[in-house]
Amino acid sequence: MPHLALLPYLREKDYHVDYIGSKDGIEKKLIEKEGLPYYGIASGKLRRYFDFKNFTDLFKIFLGTIQSIFLMYQLKPNLVFSKGGFVTVPVVIAAWLTKVPVVIHESDMTPGLANKIASRFAVKICTTFESTLAHIPASKGVHTGAPIRGELLLGEGHKGHVYTRLDHNKAILMVTGGSLGAQSINDCLRNSLIELTKTFHVVHLCGKGNIDHSYDYLEGYRQYEFVGKHMADLYAMADVVVSRAGSNTITELVALKKPHLLIPLPATQSRGDQLLNADAFEALGIGPLNRKALVPKGLNRARRARGGQRHKLADRKLALQQRADDFTAHQPGGAKDSHCVLFHQKAFVSQICQQLATDPVCVHCSSGAARAGRPPHN
Repeated sequence: MPHLALLPYLREKDYHVDYIGSKDGIEKKLIEKEGLPYYGIASGKLRRYFDFKNFTDLFKIFLGTIQSIFLMYQLKPNLVFSKGGFVTVPVVIAAWLTKVPVVIHESDMTPGLANKIASRFAVKICTTFESTLAHIPASKGVHTGAPIRGELLLGEGHKGHVYTRLDHNKAILMVTGGSLGAQSINDCLRNSLIELTKTFHVVHLCGKGNIDHSYDYLEGYRQYEFVGKHMADLYAMADVVVSRAGSNTITELVALKKPHLLIPLPATQSRGDQLLNADAFEALGIGPLNRKALVPKGLNRARRARGGQRHKLADRKLALQQRADDFTAHQPGGAKDSHCVLFHQKAFVSQICQQLATDPVCVHCSSGAARAGRPPHN
């Protein structure tokens, strides 16, 4: 959840933060662990294709908008900050209807459907990629880079070994398909485990409801639905990461200078944004793993091609570190702030506050939509 990268700075400046997300969203527990008030609303998915669920989801979006309007009057935010996603649309519309300024952040190369809708109601649109500015109104676009959670840079590998109970005898391969998991990646990995575990210890973040206990017998394989606060330590422990090509994940991996293989969602299952994200980072020497490789033999070939031994991975990591340094040097804030390599939190937040928020400052983000701000003066 990249917008959590803002929290340390907001708290340091005594901002008050509330969060609006889906009623049963996976983010709820994480937000509550951060000590933030969480407000759940009805939300419906926006689809670009015909589906009978579109009719019921339109009602959910309408209901979510009504709920969000009530929240705007209840919370009285000075500013709404949205990271995109279908749950944010009702919040953004409600903010616009109640004359609350909206700032959104687009993570991908091209705006998703939710942010395309939200952009009509936003006063500023922040982007991870400079080239994204070509797809949004010039008067609204601001290239900021991507928010990186500072704690991800502070992970300790030995704690990852303690958490997973894996020894140091083999390189660590971490595989993740996102918070909900990716069935194709899960199936491919599990069909490859006998071969992969000859070279690697495998840490598999399989997503909610995707644990398969029939593999519990396999030494050197660990599977988790959700790891929460342990993520930084697992990243630090991993020698190589296999992941989808979501922009937030890629920027985290580049900030960590972690060798990785990307398996973008194909255009048949998405709008092609992950393919564009992966291509954008290919200049760093981190090419996407073609979906045709998403079979056991293909994954094993990729393992051998990328180098399964630790000394080969170390050589690749050194090359990646230089490319990552070159990349971050050209980002807003550059690599000056070690707490947040690709995203200079203070410059970004202060810019928003100075331009858009009245005193006292209040920011509101949605799951999307969380609200932060100082309590109003009496």
